[in-house]
Amino acid sequence: MKRSYIWLICLVVCIAFISLLYLQGRYAKEMIRMRQEQFSENVLRSLDQASRDLEKAETFRYLQSVLTKHDRQNGVTNHPDSFRLPHYMLPLDTLSLAKSSMSLGSLDMNKYNKVAQTISNLQKHVREAYIYEQGVLDEVIMAVMYTASEQRFQDRLNPAVLDGCLRNALQGNGITLPFHFIVYTSDGREVYRCEDYTEEGKDPSYQQTLFRSDPMGQMGVVVIHFPDQKQFIRGVAGYVAPAMGFTIILLITSLITIYLVVRQKRISEMKKDFVHNMTHEFKTPISTISIAAQMLADKSVNKSPETYERLGGVITSETRRLRYQVEKVLQMSLFDNNNIALKMQELDANEIVGNVVDTFSLKVTQSGGTLDMKVEAYNPFINADEMHFTNIIFNLLDNAFKYRREDKPLAILVHTYNQNETHFCISISDNGIGIAKDNLKRIFDKFYRVHTGDKHNVKGFGLGLAYVQKMVELHHGTIKASSELGKGTKFTITLPLSL
Repeated sequence: MKRSYIWLICLVVCIAFISLLYLQGRYAKEMIRMRQEQFSENVLRSLDQASRDLEKAETFRYLQSVLTKHDRQNGVTNHPDSFRLPHYMLPLDTLSLAKSSMSLGSLDMNKYNKVAQTISNLQKHVREAYIYEQGVLDEVIMAVMYTASEQRFQDRLNPAVLDGCLRNALQGNGITLPFHFIVYTSDGREVYRCEDYTEEGKDPSYQQTLFRSDPMGQMGVVVIHFPDQKQFIRGVAGYVAPAMGFTIILLITSLITIYLVVRQKRISEMKKDFVHNMTHEFKTPISTISIAAQMLADKSVNKSPETYERLGGVITSETRRLRYQVEKVLQMSLFDNNNIALKMQELDANEIVGNVVDTFSLKVTQSGGTLDMKVEAYNPFINADEMHFTNIIFNLLDNAFKYRREDKPLAILVHTYNQNETHFCISISDNGIGIAKDNLKRIFDKFYRVHTGDKHNVKGFGLGLAYVQKMVELHHGTIKASSELGKGTKFTITLPLSL
């Protein structure tokens, strides 16, 4: 699969999941908005009902007091029975009573007249009772209106009654959250504040006018708020949050999967390059050995002792080269399996580095370049495996030699110094072709090789720097690379000193 297809799939998956998250977020926001509106509507309805209940309670209280006063003035001692008619004032239907009387048949005219007179008396008493009760009711209404208009708002308010009205109205509309309220007069003076009132969660708050039909001076305002309102409203999002969480997990899992696919594809490509490069690396020495062996076996060619010596040297050199390449591959295999065993001992790093520089300088000099060493490390003693530490320096020098510029003589500088009296540092810098910024972060990947036009113009497996990094880490050190394309590269190794 082409890399462009993989990136396209990745883009489509990301867009799909982001759109899904967006829709879930919008759904949760809409649910919160609807619940907020529903809650506010129920609260306002409850406040209106509580205001009416408060007015009814006040009217009932005044009604009781006025009726009691009126009954005392009229000599009525039993107030509950004052609304009841006596037994002889029962509301009888004249026609039905007449029919009942006519059905008796045995009654004479005198008895019939007495019945008619009784009915007339009953009707008269009913009219008198109605007029009496209507007068009492008018008197009560006038007394209530007069008393309300004369009293101050704070004298009319009963906080306990108001609290009960609010609680009953809210529960009647399905709201069971704890609430706090404050009561003000119409001009903004505080009349009452509930004991558990707190400013926390005060916003949003709701207010309702009390005694709305009274003059302005007798009106008041109750302000109520719910400390747990935000948690209650946002609690509806708890149903959406798990879905969004699982969506995010799926998104991360998909991205990781795509990343692993891309990474596996890149590793596959690097392995393919490795096999291709290994073929070229092995083909040359094998061909050389084969030619030398054919010459030795060809009896038609006159072979002097010098010829035997030269052919033997070629075979030995190419065999050593093959062995070195095979050892590289085997070493990386051992590192992958963590089966490498280091022979750690205290070494003079300046001496080891100097020996490698002396050995490699001949190769650099023959190509027209220079290899210099600057020794500033006053404490060069480290714990290291001599063979692998030597290979680290050799690989870095060989890497600088391979990627030299053709239009400019190679110049390599090896610098040793101490850092913070706890570490030994080696820097190897050159003036070669340099490494692009995009490639610099991948140079330590196994099988990765920086291409320079012709894929095989620089021989190698892409294992050298991977080997160096692995060995530095096993020596509890660090390696950093800095480079500028066209100007050169610098590697810096930091190792702990032997204590």
